[in-house]
Amino acid sequence: MATTSDEDPSAEAGPARRERLERLERLEKRAREQAGVISRQELYAAGLTRGEVRAQVRARRWQRVGAHCLVVHTGPLSTEARHWVAEIESGPRGFIDGASALVLAGLKRYEPERIRVTVPRGARIRHRPSPSLDIRQTRRWSPSDLVEGERPRRARVPVAAVRAALWARSDRQAMLVLTMTVQQRLCTVEEIVREMLRVRRDRRRLLIHEALIDLAGGIGSLAELDVLRGCRERGIPEPDLQAARRTASGSYFLDFRWSRWRTVLEVDGIQHTWAEHLVGDALRHNSIAIDGDVVLRMPVLGLRVCPDDFFDQVRRSLHRAGWAA
Repeated sequence: MATTSDEDPSAEAGPARRERLERLERLEKRAREQAGVISRQELYAAGLTRGEVRAQVRARRWQRVGAHCLVVHTGPLSTEARHWVAEIESGPRGFIDGASALVLAGLKRYEPERIRVTVPRGARIRHRPSPSLDIRQTRRWSPSDLVEGERPRRARVPVAAVRAALWARSDRQAMLVLTMTVQQRLCTVEEIVREMLRVRRDRRRLLIHEALIDLAGGIGSLAELDVLRGCRERGIPEPDLQAARRTASGSYFLDFRWSRWRTVLEVDGIQHTWAEHLVGDALRHNSIAIDGDVVLRMPVLGLRVCPDDFFDQVRRSLHRAGWAA
């Protein structure tokens, strides 16, 4: 008499194995939507047992990361994956904040030392300490600070910019992150100012307010901000910022111009040494000089290594044009 499938354990093994493999495939597909990262809670909720999870790790198909995360490969984690880990490790009310949130929003050429995550004051978070993850409690936590519906959860750009400046390791780093955020058009100065009004006390509050005033006035880079401050410190009159100048060969925006004394100062970053900019810069310089302005150039490297020499040239040019200190 033939044995039915109900009586034969091996007959049940095939469908059970297929179901388990299909479940694993669905979970790995879900993880790939999160840069390869998935939480233990999601795995267990989908029906995987702790033994099955351990088996995937022992077989070197998956790797554990932190206290709550699995990654469905064993290679290095991408930046996006590390952001997913940061969100999951911080719990349901945690969100990526500060400079890390700005990077998620598209900030280029800025790499935070650690991923900063904000959780509400009193939140109980169980996670393994990590040199790449910084989870902090704050009284300033609010759901309105988040970008609605986005994952990984992150702070809105103006909120993140203010906090990145407040949490920066130095005043210069604070100025850099604010300037880069505005320069790369992630948000406007006015949006940052509105968020900054919420900050009542901080040792860097006045410095940030001054920087925002300068950025609103037309400062386009940290080097230009340094030039403006250098003028103030040395008693040199403040120039017009991003001044429009019309010549016979076209219209130009100049970094700095003292209109009364017909003196121009151009700040040259590394891009001014590129071949595609050399000719255009020379033509602009010559056109302005032909029309009667003195054109001074200050490379960013010179601003760093010998600023006094360059500011002395500015002072001498203004004196020659009739300025009396």
